[in-house]
Formats: sequence, C-alpha cells, structure tokens
Amino acid sequence: MSEIVKLRTRAQIDEEAALWVWRMDSAPASGAQSQAFESWLRQDPRHRRAVEELSKVWSALDGLAEVNRGEKIATFIAAARRPALRNHRLWWLAAAALLLFAIASTDWLRKGSEVQTLATAVGQHRDVTLADGSIVTLNTNTIVETDVGRSVRQIYLRKGEAHFAVAHDRLRPFLVHAGDAVVRAVGTEFEVRLHTDQHVEVVVAEGRVEVQPEAAALQSPATDARGRGTAAIVRAVSAGQQLSTATADYPVIPVSAAQLSSDLAWREGAIVFDREPLSEAIAEVERYTDARIVVSDPRIADLPVGGRFRTDDLQGFLDGLQAALPVAIRRSPDGLVYIDSRR
Repeated sequence: MSEIVKLRTRAQIDEEAALWVWRMDSAPASGAQSQAFESWLRQDPRHRRAVEELSKVWSALDGLAEVNRGEKIATFIAAARRPALRNHRLWWLAAAALLLFAIASTDWLRKGSEVQTLATAVGQHRDVTLADGSIVTLNTNTIVETDVGRSVRQIYLRKGEAHFAVAHDRLRPFLVHAGDAVVRAVGTEFEVRLHTDQHVEVVVAEGRVEVQPEAAALQSPATDARGRGTAAIVRAVSAGQQLSTATADYPVIPVSAAQLSSDLAWREGAIVFDREPLSEAIAEVERYTDARIVVSDPRIADLPVGGRFRTDDLQGFLDGLQAALPVAIRRSPDGLVYIDSRR
C-alpha cells in the first residue's frame, strides 16, 4: 500500500524554523534539544535553508536595540497573525524573526537618523524611497542597509541584488559597498549584484559611476572637501556598460540595449534567457523559488535556453523547457524537481 506524502507549505516551515532559531539562540541547548533540532533539519532540505536565512535575520535584529521598545513590539504584533503561533507564549518573538524574511515588508528606523535595514524574501522584489529621494529596488532574497547622512549616503548590499535610482546631490556622494568593491554615484541609475564569492557585477542604465576596491576605499578618507572620493578610482562605468570584479583588472564591457533590458527584467517580475546553458538558466531560476532543480543527465546541462519567463511561475519555466528541449520533468516526494534527458 503506497503512502501519500503531504508536503508542507513554506509558511509552515518558516514558523517551525523561527521557533528553532529562537530556542537555539536564547539559551544553551541540552543534548536532547540538539538531537531534536538535528533530526528536524534532516527531515526536509528546506528546513536547513529556512534556518540559515532566519538566523541572519535574527542576528540583524540584535542591532536594533536602540529602537523604541513599544514601537518594536507593535511591529511584531502587526506581523504575527499566524494562528499556529498566536497561542504560543513566544509567538511574538517568532513573528519578529519572520518579519523581514517571510513578509519582507517592514523597515526598522532609528529615531533621529536615516538608517534602515531592508530585505526581501525569496521570489519577492520591492521599491523603497530613501530620505534623500533616491529609490532602491531590491531583487529576490536581498538584504540592504542604508545610512543617509548629511555629508555622505552609505549603502551596504549584504546579499542579493539591487537597483539604484540616485537623487542628484553633488555634495553628498552615494556610495554602495558590496563584497569586494565600492560603487560611487552622484545622480544616476545602476544595479549591483553580489555573488556568493563576494565578487560584484555593476550595470549602468543611466549616467556614470566609479568603482574601486573596498580595501582602497578604507585606506583613505571617503570624501574630500568637495564631496569627491579621494581614493584611487579603479574604473569608470557609463550608461550601457557593465563591470565585474571577478578578475583583478575589473573589466568594463559594453552592454546592448536588448541585454540591458534583459538584465533589468526582474524589476517587472520577469527573467530573460538568450541561449544560456541549461545549467546556468536553472541556477538563475532557483534564485526566485524554494524548489531545488537537479539536472540528472550532465549531457543536457549545456543545452541552450531562450525565452522570457515570469519569476513567480516555475511551472511555466519547466513547461517551456519540455516544449523546446529534449528533456522531461519529474518531481520526487521530497519536493526536488529533476530534469531528465527525454529518450
């Protein structure tokens, strides 16, 4: 007799993960609790990913101690509307951890300053207008910290990808710190993507930016009396150009209007491929979904993928692959998606 496995929703997993993050951080874990936690992690590969993300958010909350306690609790209560947590004596703590990751719609502001922590969950993107009028658009699974001061505007891309439409202010440089680089702009539009190896890609849609290594920026004052960076500029990147810090020479290459449109398609909830290898297309799609996709046959990993797909429609992407390529899709009981060679 076959057993029917009912997969739990992302919300249910997030609720459990939030409680585990609090339990493991609030007090030294007993042997039994550690064993129960490890057992829970092994039950589903999504458990470990949820804990990793929520742990980062929970750590970020430690830096918000200066926020008025009443405002923090009010924010927690507004977020905690899950019946499964409402009767738990620690439900509001779990809601706090879930606020940035699962809902990703609240900023914590320190009174009397212009400091924010912004975040999006997997598959989400959002626009945020800063105090100076600049607009930051966060892509999927992104964390950004902002500090808009009187003499300089500092942005820290901790994870993911963001687009910046910078309000013109020549006396206050706009500096984006990401991975191994610092991007300086005055009034322009550009996007920065931080890869897991801390290398950065910068694409400029309008105006001009200057990129230098983070280490160089730390060795000298950020600005001079005229508001300009005093550290040696490594590269200037203009509209229609792209820079990567993956190699030491920081190459700048031209980007066509079509490619620029494709690179920025995520702002419209879309993703565009132009004959990218199947393996690379899958890696990009996985940024927008909790599903894990496995290419079972390495011989099909280099098949070219083309087309425009919605970032919130995984099934549409998979259907498109089956229609255009000699592949077949199958799903396993544990939620993995396999792409097989069609024979």
